[in-house]
Amino acid sequence: MPQAFNDDTSLPVYRVHPPEWLPKTHNSGDLGYPNFHPPRPGQDEDILSEANVKNGFILAQAVTAETYSSQASITENLHSVNTIHKLEDLMNEVFARRASRIPSVPPSTFHMPSRVTLNDAKRQAWFDDLANADVPLAKLGRNVPHGAKGADLIELLYSKNVAIHRAVWFLRVFGANETAGLRNKPSYNPTQYSIEWTNVVTAHLRKQLMEIALPSAPRAGVNIKQTFKRVLADSETRSKWVSRFSYCLQLLRLFYSEGLIDKQTFFSWLVNQMFSCNLAQVGFVSRLADEYFDGMIECRPLTRPFTEGSLCKLSEINTSAAKVYLADTEYLIKFLLQRVCLVLPDTFVSPKMWITHFDIICEVLTRSSNNFPDGSVEQAASSSIFNIIYRNFLDIKRRVEAMLFRNLPSLSTSPHLGSAVHDVELLNSISADTDVLNLPFFPSSSENLFGISEKLDALLTWSVTPLQYGDHRAFVAVTLIQQWRTKAGDRANRRDASPPDEFLQDQLFEWLDSSDVSGETANIAAVALLYGRLVKHELFSYASYIQRLIARGEPGLSFNEDIESRHRSYLRWIPLYNTTPSLTSQRKVVLYGVRARKTPEDVNEREIRKEIRAVLPELFGGTVELELPSPASLLKSCQLLLQSPRYEQVRTFGTWLMPVLQKAIVQQEFDVSHSGILKSYGVAVELMTQTDCFDAMLDLTIYMLEHCSTEELLLAIIDTFRRHAVIWASMDVKGLVITTLDSVHHSWKMRGIQSRPLLALLVEFDGGKYLSDMSRDEIRTDLAAFTLALQPAAHHPDSVPDVLPEILYLVNNPACDAPSTLANGLWIKYRMTLDWAWKVWDNTIASLRQIPFMTFDDIDRRTRALRYGVFLHHVNRHLANGLDDQVLGWFLGRGMDEVAVLSQEVWDIVKVVLLYLVVQGALRTTTILEGLVWPAWRLAASLSEEHGPSLEVHLGAANDICRRLLLREDCSSDMIPPTNLLEVHCLRTRRQDVYREPYFPSMIANIPTLVSLENNTWISEQLRRDAQDIRQSLCEDKLFRQGVFRNLDAVRRAFEQSMQIAEGNGDDVFKPTIAALSMILGESTKELELSHWPDSASLLSPWKISATAIQLQFVLRQMGRSNTVDTKGTADSAALDKLTTMIFHHTLSSEEASFVAQMTKGVGSEIAGKFINNGLKHVAEIIHNMDFASDSLHASVGRAGELLRVLIYVAEPLRDNPSELPLLDSTVQTEFFEALSTKFADLVVLLQAEDVPTKMNDIEPLMHVCVLLARFLQFDLAFRGVWTEPAKKASEALSSNLFILTQIYASGNNSELIAYPLLLDTLFYLRDEMPSDHKMGTFDPFQHYPDISLSTLPLDLAPEFRKKLLSLLPKFTGAASVQNLSHAHRDAHGSLVIDTAVMNRPWEWTENIGEPAVDPGQIKGSFQGREVVKNTGSLNLLAFGARMTGEGILPETYQEDARMQENFRTFEDGFSAESIFQRDWRETRVKPSNEDLLEVSKTRVDAPANATSHSRNDRQGTSKNSPVMSTSGSGISRQSPGHSTFTSLSNSTISDIIDVDILPVTTGGSSYSVGKRKAATTVESDDDEVEFVSGPVSTKSGKKTKSTKSTKSQAKKSTKRR
Repeated sequence: MPQAFNDDTSLPVYRVHPPEWLPKTHNSGDLGYPNFHPPRPGQDEDILSEANVKNGFILAQAVTAETYSSQASITENLHSVNTIHKLEDLMNEVFARRASRIPSVPPSTFHMPSRVTLNDAKRQAWFDDLANADVPLAKLGRNVPHGAKGADLIELLYSKNVAIHRAVWFLRVFGANETAGLRNKPSYNPTQYSIEWTNVVTAHLRKQLMEIALPSAPRAGVNIKQTFKRVLADSETRSKWVSRFSYCLQLLRLFYSEGLIDKQTFFSWLVNQMFSCNLAQVGFVSRLADEYFDGMIECRPLTRPFTEGSLCKLSEINTSAAKVYLADTEYLIKFLLQRVCLVLPDTFVSPKMWITHFDIICEVLTRSSNNFPDGSVEQAASSSIFNIIYRNFLDIKRRVEAMLFRNLPSLSTSPHLGSAVHDVELLNSISADTDVLNLPFFPSSSENLFGISEKLDALLTWSVTPLQYGDHRAFVAVTLIQQWRTKAGDRANRRDASPPDEFLQDQLFEWLDSSDVSGETANIAAVALLYGRLVKHELFSYASYIQRLIARGEPGLSFNEDIESRHRSYLRWIPLYNTTPSLTSQRKVVLYGVRARKTPEDVNEREIRKEIRAVLPELFGGTVELELPSPASLLKSCQLLLQSPRYEQVRTFGTWLMPVLQKAIVQQEFDVSHSGILKSYGVAVELMTQTDCFDAMLDLTIYMLEHCSTEELLLAIIDTFRRHAVIWASMDVKGLVITTLDSVHHSWKMRGIQSRPLLALLVEFDGGKYLSDMSRDEIRTDLAAFTLALQPAAHHPDSVPDVLPEILYLVNNPACDAPSTLANGLWIKYRMTLDWAWKVWDNTIASLRQIPFMTFDDIDRRTRALRYGVFLHHVNRHLANGLDDQVLGWFLGRGMDEVAVLSQEVWDIVKVVLLYLVVQGALRTTTILEGLVWPAWRLAASLSEEHGPSLEVHLGAANDICRRLLLREDCSSDMIPPTNLLEVHCLRTRRQDVYREPYFPSMIANIPTLVSLENNTWISEQLRRDAQDIRQSLCEDKLFRQGVFRNLDAVRRAFEQSMQIAEGNGDDVFKPTIAALSMILGESTKELELSHWPDSASLLSPWKISATAIQLQFVLRQMGRSNTVDTKGTADSAALDKLTTMIFHHTLSSEEASFVAQMTKGVGSEIAGKFINNGLKHVAEIIHNMDFASDSLHASVGRAGELLRVLIYVAEPLRDNPSELPLLDSTVQTEFFEALSTKFADLVVLLQAEDVPTKMNDIEPLMHVCVLLARFLQFDLAFRGVWTEPAKKASEALSSNLFILTQIYASGNNSELIAYPLLLDTLFYLRDEMPSDHKMGTFDPFQHYPDISLSTLPLDLAPEFRKKLLSLLPKFTGAASVQNLSHAHRDAHGSLVIDTAVMNRPWEWTENIGEPAVDPGQIKGSFQGREVVKNTGSLNLLAFGARMTGEGILPETYQEDARMQENFRTFEDGFSAESIFQRDWRETRVKPSNEDLLEVSKTRVDAPANATSHSRNDRQGTSKNSPVMSTSGSGISRQSPGHSTFTSLSNSTISDIIDVDILPVTTGGSSYSVGKRKAATTVESDDDEVEFVSGPVSTKSGKKTKSTKSTKSQAKKSTKRR
């Protein structure tokens, strides 16, 4: 029993073990565990010695005395020089021993799984395991089955529903085995299989996309049954297709991210798909592109074709019936295009794409789809992005239009002739509404007088040459010169410079002395008119002129000399204004000698006065003759006046006739009839008009206006002002005229008289420029009052009956007041009805048709017709807007059929009425022409069958009316207006409107109609000759010619349109039309022979070049259209070839070049093609012969540039329609490309030479040559042509050289802001136009782009330039695993040397599927996580220079507890597991335990109120214990400064001393010992009582001992209470 008891009760010896998580103090030395001191047998405390029994166990002192300090020795050692070196050596030895004990990384043990051949069952089982996620890959990774390949393998994985990452692992292993046999070959490329695999994947995707097909449209005449399979229409097939396609896309994403597919091949396929897909597939393709767009958006070889394909799809969507279903796809494509414009706007710099898809590009890039709320951040961001896109769009547009040579400056901007032509066109554009003072003829701000001489010469010549038309020209010239002299004089005064008077005098004299135009005898009258006005305005000094002639001894000035000088005529003809007797005497002596008593001027003046007295006897006391003379009789009676020099004419009107007229005007001012003065005024105005004495006419008319008191005289004055409105505008006297008219208006208004013609003239002349706002408002108010009075507003106006019998009764009422009475009655009765005037006119025509049946006497008929004319004139005065619009509406409406059937007798009556109304101003001339004459001509011209006699009558009447309105200059004696001189003046006034805008284009458009009428054989010969006579007379009329040269563009358009209509109808009227055009332009009507050019173009001057160009345009155009195989067409073609060859081999001046450009404008594609082909052929010769080292380089460049300018303007009209661009000859294009390629290569050699920096002066000419050649290349690329093999080779070399030149001009000292962007755009243009060589149906967008290393680019490229050049290279972002990773080694000196970049090996670097990681819970020992590194991955760790650090990584379960981390890291030296800062952070910011936080919380809440009443040195807080627990109750802990909030609740000072000996020992740790100085701290009790012990500790030993004892006793008391 006892033995049993002993066995049962004997227990094993208990051994205390540290916690499992506590590490050893040292790895190799047996130093135990930190803070772990368990009791052991034989320990000193257990020995019962006498001293221990009597005194208790006392630990021996570590030092000999308590006051011992090693501070002195330590300090001494620290001040030693060798201490730091010893410490350094110590640490180095520590690190060296530590490193020597760390094991190295073992060699790689990775082996790629091999392929084995399995039977079907095992293979299927293997793939089933692969699809099972529970089966680890480590089990499957020993080997893989051999079997399916390519797309079949992908289908197998999809059918097994293998997870994507497991499928990619298998496919990677499969690819690695495929390339295993090639790795040892020198030419092995690790990414080659990626290209093959990309083709497999893309082919599989394309195959799936091809299943989405659209039904083909039925073809007419083909009876083929088609079966269309709708894959996406059926839910089951759609689900299967979407599932399979989605699986492939998931695989593709992982392939793309890990570099298993070749990006260049993949993106090329994607771009090609955008071209080839249909509308059903484009949704999938666009979303696929959107997902991978970031990878290709910075590569122009990809984005350019992708953009073009996207634009094609947008165009297809817009025209598709399924557009509503493709809204999302359309939005996505537009979004992608906007992204391209935002990131790489150079993509859109493609002229061909721009022309083809311009509307879509504008829609996509200029319309913002900002649908965010206003004021939101998204809305602001979207607006900012769109602004960038829009700015990029404007920049793209500017660059493309520059390459297409659009928005070209006018030819007028060229020097010499171009500028002169512009000046002539500007001067010819002057009309009655032109402000001549502000005409931009002279330079607005010229610092010097450069170019003024040429301007003066052109202006003076234009004013006198017979090749220009208009009596206003001399007045325009004087006004412009006077304005320039004023501005130049003011500028000279401000700058204290010499005035321009002397310069102007010299220039005017030189022109008069040397100009060929001024020396012609026929132009003497025009020269005298011009210089007379210059003398009058003191712009030209007559005295200085004579003195200069005398001073240089000019022979032939006197009539007594046999030799005649040109200046004799000038002195004889130029008039003098406000002259002095001395000057008159000097002139007389120079011309007739000293002894001359009577001069021819005196004799002529006496005879002239006799002529005037004969026609105006009432002014000189003779018999009063109220009958007005006809213009013809008047001119016949005053022949001497008209033929005399201007000197006598001016003296006669200014010094003799004007005072007589003024006196007569004053005497007859209050005459009721004013008939006498009206006759005198009319005769004087006619004579002044014929002699161009408009100064006298103005003075007379203004004087008459100021003394006018009758409406008849006022109307005559108003007609004079309106008839010569262009003269007044040219003289710059409109302001004076308007001021006088306004004064008369107010004067008459005060007398209670209102004149509507006067108000209308004021409004017409003012144009918002001269009258004050108050006067203008007053005039508008008066006109509104007229309108309201004549047509009151009514809500329910009475209707006018269709038949007004009282109008018919007027025919038999001879009373003088009958017409006015009838008009007044009708107005009073129907004035509120808007159409009463139209019905009055309709009834009047009906009444006129009855007159031939009432009387057979022509005089009686016309008398009755005039009665109706007077009636209608009164009706017109009762209408607010006049009768004109109503009559025009009647002619173009109901009256069109009525006038077509009028008899000859009725037409004689209607003509009287119409002409009377025109003379009285009731109808416009243009109204009768547009409503009656033009329709009759068009009807007769289009006649193609026999017709009745009514058409002959209608056409004859229209011709007669036209002749009377536009060509009649004399009175008629058949009672048909005009019947006197004043009526002729009125008719001339009404005629002015025909030759002004907006009516003149309508008139000129009917000249080709007249030509067609002349050549219409269905019209009688008499009427055709009549039409021809009208046309020829019109073309020779000065007013008509003036209108023609003012509107040359209108002439061109009119004849272009007529020829197009004639060609459409098959009419052969080309030659008559060209003859008519020649007559209009004042040219010979003979057929122009092109082979004689430029001899036949002798009028190659600024005065006729525009007109000659128009004529030659039509000749060339007709040659192009008739260039057939017949004899005439062959001859024309040969002549054209001869002409073009001669043009471009002839040294063209700037004038001739401009002429050729204008001549070929709009001639058609074929003719322009001949010019362009011959021009480029000659340019190729010039370029080929260029020598960059020769002095002739500048001449060659200038010659080529001049030809380029000509060719540009020849091709300009054809660029709007690309289909009209001519086809370039293949030989010409090949020669041109070869010449350009050779010269670009020479430029590359010159600019890359080593001595380029020493020849900076030679670089700029080379840059100009480079720019010119690039512009020639841009010009050539715009045309269609055949790319021969030599042209392709030349273009390849040209492309390479352009790329090199672009780099040169973008880098270093050669950086050029003109050449670089031009060359870059040219490079884009060339590569977009070069034909692609599609071999085996492959699409290669990178074919014509450089494939160079990035290191070959210049290092000094600007960042923005470098980005643009990089966009041309096929460089893509590599795999993330090798990005910015390179091989490296250390040289003999230990320096790191960077080698080649690391090449991605996606098929060799598989996932690491080795043994599973060990469970952290199973790790034993103090060195957890420090297992031996296994180099078993596919990436060898030694390739990265990997080494062991000797440190371990804590398991995740331990990383969550900061105290546990502190335990593990306490006695470890770590340099890799965590950084110094991380370690410091951890060691100084240890998390408190939950119990500590709870105690702190309780202390804050439950602390007694009197605890704060102690002195400032009292302290209150809680202790902070170490998270490391100890079984012995002693340990070390640190206070965390990061938790001071919990440890100090009151302010403290640095003098506070803490006594750590009295701190209580808590479970789980002990307090820190801080220094040697101790202070009191708080001790918490269970009842929350806190005792504060404070006070400084004395430094004396006695006091220190006493204080210590007191502290210990207080601590004991506190313990007892607790």
